[in-house]
Amino acid sequence: MKHQFDVIIVGAGLAGLRAAIELGEDTSVAVLSKVFATRSHSGAAQGGIGAALGNEEEDNWEWHMFDTVKGSDYLGDQDAIEILARDAPRTIYELEHLGVPFNRTPEGKIAQRAFGGHTRNFGEASVKRACFAADRTGRVILDTLWEKCLQRSIQFFDEFQLMSLIVSAGQCHGVIAYELASGKLHTLHSKAVLLATGGYGKVYKTTSNAFASTGDGLAIAFRTGAPLEDMEFVQFHPTGIYKLGILISEAARGEGGVLRNNEGERFMELYAPVIKDLAPRDMVSRCILEEVRAGRGIDGKDYVHLDLTHLGEEVLNTKLAEITGFARTYSGVEPIKEPIPVQPTCHYMMGGIAADADGKVITDSEGTPFPGLYAAGECACVSVHGANRLGCNSLLDTLVFGRRAGKEMRRYIHTVGFSPLPANPEKEAADKISALMESNGNETGAPIREELQEVMMDKVSVFRHRTGLIEALEKVRELKGRYQKIAIQDKGSCFNRDLLDAIELDYMLDLAEVITLGALAREESRGAHSREDFPDRDDQKWLVHTMFRYSKEEGPQVFFKPVTITRFQPKERKY
Repeated sequence: MKHQFDVIIVGAGLAGLRAAIELGEDTSVAVLSKVFATRSHSGAAQGGIGAALGNEEEDNWEWHMFDTVKGSDYLGDQDAIEILARDAPRTIYELEHLGVPFNRTPEGKIAQRAFGGHTRNFGEASVKRACFAADRTGRVILDTLWEKCLQRSIQFFDEFQLMSLIVSAGQCHGVIAYELASGKLHTLHSKAVLLATGGYGKVYKTTSNAFASTGDGLAIAFRTGAPLEDMEFVQFHPTGIYKLGILISEAARGEGGVLRNNEGERFMELYAPVIKDLAPRDMVSRCILEEVRAGRGIDGKDYVHLDLTHLGEEVLNTKLAEITGFARTYSGVEPIKEPIPVQPTCHYMMGGIAADADGKVITDSEGTPFPGLYAAGECACVSVHGANRLGCNSLLDTLVFGRRAGKEMRRYIHTVGFSPLPANPEKEAADKISALMESNGNETGAPIREELQEVMMDKVSVFRHRTGLIEALEKVRELKGRYQKIAIQDKGSCFNRDLLDAIELDYMLDLAEVITLGALAREESRGAHSREDFPDRDDQKWLVHTMFRYSKEEGPQVFFKPVTITRFQPKERKY
């Protein structure tokens, strides 16, 4: 089945929806999503969205920019970070006018609260910068933007799996998608394609990410010729529910929650005496594991306590209602009276498809664009987050750069026409599905996925060492070999979960290999990348972005791109 639109957007989270709205009513737009649009993972964001409004206390965008640069451990591109911080207040007021129901101060202004790594006066003390809607901020923004898309008659292809990009003569002309309900392939022909497919946390065993977060868009773009940037930087959020990884938002600490070890000590006072429990996520995650290693985990186990008991019932049941509900449901504790058991959980990927500040996918270290192909949101690396993303900058990233990608695509589509499609564009996807469905191999996907997630968790998570990384790389490549013998048990065409799991696993294996190769290549510790055999940050050698290009014959090939530094020279991170 064939369709034609000016623009195809893959992903119905905040980046995709904001780009769709920007394209306007005179542009034909299709939004493709592997889940129903409002089930996109943006809806899981709890705590807030950062902007220097100054509604609760003095603030300005330069402080926000500094905190983002410092939080990135000076690996973020400062020209892009300046765009993010400057545009943040406009973004919030735009959301307010669209109808997002932010919490309010008694004076009626948008309320703000503190979040990790956000400070006033260039690191002097914590500042209230996060705008929020209780602890459901992502949910209400997603629903609001989706409603605006429906008002603009934007067409949604819900429950469609992206299979490949249509590329000829080095230019992207659309996508091939698999309809989950029917098992049919669809050709969507366009002038431009935006990938807004989110993260890939399911590469790890313990994660706050949804089951759909398998990195499909990144892996497909990678195989099509788009480089992946800074993939070694994987953020572990310090407060995932013990064993499950379900997120307890930083909003809990922003409202005054504290971390305690087995002795009941508020240990972050020792590691970050200025901003304590609101230090950046990479630092807090490492501190938790240092406490565990020192034998101060709760009852000698690998978790600590998040104590909210002193906040009071009103705060917990109004500003943190969803969080406390999670604790009751999944931990069996009553947060009003008991601390919550937490441990670091894979949460966010700083790396992604290399893109510029207008969403254009770039193909080399000089910024040469991939015509017709764009990326925004967590699947893209602009790079505003560098080696570590600050809390409440992710929603901001999706909206600022989703909007900019929409504006750039709108300009681009008026300069090109619909190019002829290559002969039989569905062949590659059809052959892949047929090979899986008809395989008589002796492997199944579930054990391979489980072993992949376990080795990534054990060897390529918060702390890393060359020995473990080499073991992980060997294991990933062994699993890639076993994947070639995978067989599908379900031969049906309607919502074939067995087939979809196998397709996603293929992508996850590719991404795990690149993450591990990047971690091996970067012989320093910076942000979320902590090499125990190279414990120091090395600005002389490693103030660069790692870039990987796909090679079918030789595997992923690494090259480098310099970091853009404008206002703030690298300094030691002290909190």
